[in-house]
Amino acid sequence: MANQVERVKAGEAELKDKLVSLNRVAKVTKGGRTFSFAAIVVVGDGQGRVGYGLGKARDVSECIGKAVDDAKKNLISVPIYKGTIPHEQKGKYGAGKVLIKPASDGTGVIAGGAMRAVLESAGVQNVLAKSQGSSNPHNVVKATIDALQRLRSPETIAKQRGISMEKLFEG
Repeated sequence: MANQVERVKAGEAELKDKLVSLNRVAKVTKGGRTFSFAAIVVVGDGQGRVGYGLGKARDVSECIGKAVDDAKKNLISVPIYKGTIPHEQKGKYGAGKVLIKPASDGTGVIAGGAMRAVLESAGVQNVLAKSQGSSNPHNVVKATIDALQRLRSPETIAKQRGISMEKLFEG
């Protein structure tokens, strides 16, 4: 059961953007080739908020600018517990499948290119991640966002079960 998309206002905090993929597209016409660009960008504040966006334009800088604006409109909130994620989670989008696992302190972000950008922008410091399906950056980014959206914070789980936080972490 996925959580509802928790929309967050972009103007509240300083967001850093990372370019995940830049693709040059050629349209062949009678007069020759017309080139345009498509970019996918991830933005995040490093405090549990992250979003992605797609921009298309004839110029690279305009294309990236559009992608950043789109990413700021699609921010979600991610529960981060002690520098890692609260529990293991799978995400899927199209043929892109990802698996993210919590890791102990000092592990770092063990993830591939597109996943790494999303997890670092969200502010996760220790995580193990594996992309299992498509290597297409668009699908990998969307699958990673899907996995992060499905995460539930320890407080939420304790409240749903009607137990205290201490009892939740008893082994």
